[in-house]
Amino acid sequence: MSVEPRITLSLSVAEANLVLESLGQMPYARVYELVRLIQEQAQAQLAEAPAEAEEPA
Repeated sequence: MSVEPRITLSLSVAEANLVLESLGQMPYARVYELVRLIQEQAQAQLAEAPAEAEEPA
């Protein structure tokens, strides 16, 4: 069994939301795992973001 190579993408929150919105137009059974992966990774990264990035200076 071969393991597929992984890639890392860098998207803004708006861009990631657009990808998720587009995936929402596809059959659920085909994309639900991908949606879950994107959401999990985004939540983890946003949780790590410094609080100062959320507050205007």
